[in-house]
Formats: sequence, C-alpha cells, structure tokens
Amino acid sequence: MSIAERLRYARERTGLTLRQVAERTGIGESSLSEFENGKREPRLSQLHALAQVYRRSLAFLLGEGSIPREVVLWRQRPEPAVVGEIETTFLRFCEQYHNLEVWCGERSACALPKAEGSAESFSYREAERLAYRVQSELRLGDRPGRSLFHVLEEVCAVKLFHLSFQPTGPAASTVSAAFGPAILLNANNVRWRRNFDLAHELFHVLTWDIFRTETESTSASEREEKLATCFASHLLMPTDATRVAINDAVTGDAISFTDLSAVARQFDVSVDALLWRIHFLFRREEEDTRRDIERYNERARLFDERERDQPPTRPRRYVALAVKALRNGEFSIGKFAEYLGISRNEALRFAEQEAGDDEEVALPPA
Repeated sequence: MSIAERLRYARERTGLTLRQVAERTGIGESSLSEFENGKREPRLSQLHALAQVYRRSLAFLLGEGSIPREVVLWRQRPEPAVVGEIETTFLRFCEQYHNLEVWCGERSACALPKAEGSAESFSYREAERLAYRVQSELRLGDRPGRSLFHVLEEVCAVKLFHLSFQPTGPAASTVSAAFGPAILLNANNVRWRRNFDLAHELFHVLTWDIFRTETESTSASEREEKLATCFASHLLMPTDATRVAINDAVTGDAISFTDLSAVARQFDVSVDALLWRIHFLFRREEEDTRRDIERYNERARLFDERERDQPPTRPRRYVALAVKALRNGEFSIGKFAEYLGISRNEALRFAEQEAGDDEEVALPPA
C-alpha cells in the first residue's frame, strides 16, 4: 500500500475531513488531497504533523505492504463524531506499549486461558466454565474483582487503558497479531462498574478467534453480548462464594439494602450486578428483580458510599517500561514525553532521577 493510500486510510480511520486536518495542521486542503491522490508526496515536516493528528507513527505512514487488520469491538459504540478519534488513540497507545515491551526486552506471551468451540454452538454453560477456568488458572480467589485488573496487566500482559468518552456505559477491546489483546475502559465510570466492563471485555478477548474469524464487525451480536455478561457475572461473583456471602447476610428470608451494599463491596461490583446474580442463583422472578433494582437505585446514596477514583490513562506497567526505556537510552526526552503525554520539563525531571548503582537487591546463587 502506497503512502497516499496510507494517508487516506489514516485520515478516514480517525474520522476527520480534509478541512479538519487542514485546520489542525496548517496544510492546505488542496495539498492534502494531492497527497492522498498520489500526485505529490508530503515533506518530512508535513508527515510529522499528519502523524500527530492521525495518531500514527511515521513508520506506519511510510510502511509498505498491506495495513494490519484493525478491529475495535465496542460494547456500545460512541457517537460517530468521536469514535474514530477514540479508536485511533487507543490503537496508538497499544502500539506504543508494544514498542516499550520490545525496547525493554519484556515482551511476554499472553498467559490467558484459550477458549475453544464455535460461534454457533458456544453456550451459556461454556461461558460459565470459561469463567471458572480463568478464576482458577489466574488464581483470582473468591473475590476476583479485587485483583482482576492487576493480574491481567502485570501477569498476563494484557494492555489496559482508560479514556473518558460518552456515552458513559461502553468499553472496547481488540486483539492484534502485532501487540496482542487490549481493553479500553471508560474513565468516567466508577471502579466497580469498570470491573464488570473489564470482565465483560475479557470474554471477547478470550473468544476473539471464535466470534471474529469471518467478520470485521465492530459490534457483537445480542447473543454474544449475553454470553459475555454471563461470563463476567460468574467470574466476578463465583457461585459458592456468592451463595455463602448472601446466606450470611440474610435475616429470615430477606436481605436488607444495607447488607446488599456490603456484599457488593466485598466483590467490588455494583448492586445491580449483584441483584442479577441473586436472580439466577436463587431463581427469583424477573419482575421482582427489576423492581428491587429500581427501588434500590432510588435510594442508592443512602447505602453505597464507596470511594470513587480517577484512573490513569496509561497503566502502571506502561509507565514503568517507559522510565526503564529512558534510562536505558532507548529513546529521547521528547519521545518519552510523547509516550507519557507530559511536557518536556516533566520528562526532564524523570531523566534527572537516574538509578544509582545501589538500586538493586543481591540474591544468593541458585
């Protein structure tokens, strides 16, 4: 694929018009059109400007051959005006993360259980079994919500990012032959809702080769989404542990909203998610469950005062790798600032904090 085709692809993938690119770069619309039609090539300074706007590397714009498959699967797709920018930012973060792993010699194979089956036959029972395999093989314990993010990031090398976008509900995932699995969460959501989104998107990552083999679709079918919800529910609220927690909180044949909130905090999930888990565990009527969710949400502030956080855009492992790459001389101060989204002065402060010779722990011979 020529540079002209790559420029056109990058612009369209970002969802920008020629006029919008011209406004952001100062390059005339006629020149941009000529670049994309192959009538002339941009200067290096212009390529740099376009790469920044399109959130692409120069290597991508100057590359040869076909463009790697780029499919971002959305739980609920944002507005068309912003989705392209969100997706290209997400994919650029993934590319940068991959670069850091390579430069630091820490590119590890993703240690996730492999799902098997076909899209036509994959059942709710298989979604349950997959959840328990993940719980067991990743050693998440009886309260997986408290450790899932950390284990996926630090142990399994899944690339996890947070961005703020509307609507408030969605999350997204992708799996690339180049950089592996990655998940994007909405920073606007509270942690316990992000936990469920994380588990939900993990199902899509684990079953990517089952449901995405013959489609470039950026949204899952209703059935696939229900399977993902089933998986997330069983992963975050394992059957035995949830039954014990609920039974311990029951007085007579009922559980108070206060105790419901306490159990939800144990598993770090929303009360809505817990009530749906109770619905299936105790075979309640759907009408009763929906009514209780509505009643609870009307009074939620009285019972569920959990600490709210603002998650960082880039994960801790990403930042640690960037600092290591800087200290190893793998890239410049300017590139370090770009990767971390900070100013050059802030990047210089990192560089001044060089690791000393005594910053190590000696271990006895094996």
